[in-house]
Amino acid sequence: MTEFSSRIEKVSISGIREVFEAAGEDAINLGLGQPDFPTPDHARQAAIEAIETGAVDAYTSNKGTIELREAIAAKHDRDNGFSVDQEDIIATAGGSEALHIALEAHVDSGDEVIYPDPGFVSYEALTHIAGGEPRPVSLREDLTMAPEAVEDAITDDTAAFVVNSPANPTGAVQSEADMRAFARIAEEHDVLCISDEVYEPFVFDGEHHSPMSFTDSGNVVVVNACSKAYSMTGWRLGWVTGASDRIERMLRAHQYGQACAAAPSQYAAEAALTGPQDHTVEMREAFEERRDLVVEELESMGLDVPTPKGAFYVMPRVPEGWVDEVIDRGVVVVPGEAFGEGGAGHARISYAASMETLEEALDIMREATEALR
Repeated sequence: MTEFSSRIEKVSISGIREVFEAAGEDAINLGLGQPDFPTPDHARQAAIEAIETGAVDAYTSNKGTIELREAIAAKHDRDNGFSVDQEDIIATAGGSEALHIALEAHVDSGDEVIYPDPGFVSYEALTHIAGGEPRPVSLREDLTMAPEAVEDAITDDTAAFVVNSPANPTGAVQSEADMRAFARIAEEHDVLCISDEVYEPFVFDGEHHSPMSFTDSGNVVVVNACSKAYSMTGWRLGWVTGASDRIERMLRAHQYGQACAAAPSQYAAEAALTGPQDHTVEMREAFEERRDLVVEELESMGLDVPTPKGAFYVMPRVPEGWVDEVIDRGVVVVPGEAFGEGGAGHARISYAASMETLEEALDIMREATEALR
């Protein structure tokens, strides 16, 4: 029998999925990283029209349609304070593929990748799949990643470091000073900074900043997606942008693994990016209101809760047995250790659910907390 690759043997099914499978059918699911809003109607209609006219019946360019890439470039001009050429953009099958090809194009066997701990589960897994060595770094008390921690972790074997702001699973938002420092580190140490900005629109306190805004060294690539910003998780449409030589190498991985992003999703994404943005604003306002409710209630239970400044997650420090007690009572939350050793003693709670649902879940969490005292 053909043996399995050593790379894939280092990767296991996400602990998040294990929690879902263990929960009952009637459980309140606060473990899912998915907005509870519909995709904007104008994005849906654009896909329908493209399907009905036959525009989606053929491959697009490997990088994606020119119109979509122009829309992405215009979005960065509009929202992010940096400019990119549409030729330096690849439309991908969600932000997940964008992360995958960024690492595949830059990581050799044994190369190190630095990323936050706790951090998004894909960072470690995709590093292994690329043949690299994961190098997680611990976070500050407010769950942001310190530039000095990244700089201290860099060795001669470091290929890249990942910045995620707003962050999954913590909801933390890196400051402008941090992002300037990350850009400097990438330039001075000549290593790649991969900036995961998928939750970009959802910042409640302060502003979103991208390290791409603070450097022209070519050592920063940006990963983003329509998944969260436009509630298009199922459409699987993301992108990566960076210097031309980096894009050309990432295109090699994308071309043979994916060919092109799904055409209907590209037309929907173009409409989402160029159309009215009030849907995203509505989501941000709703998430901020929910954040305030969840933080207030968790703190009233006596839990230590670093206040998330963005995304739609909160990661309180919880007593031993708390996650199991909450799940047993019918509310799905994710144990912090699913996101790395630094997540031990925490739980990740998604507040991408209605206020009514959150209030019901918080009542159950309060009962669980009192039962452990």
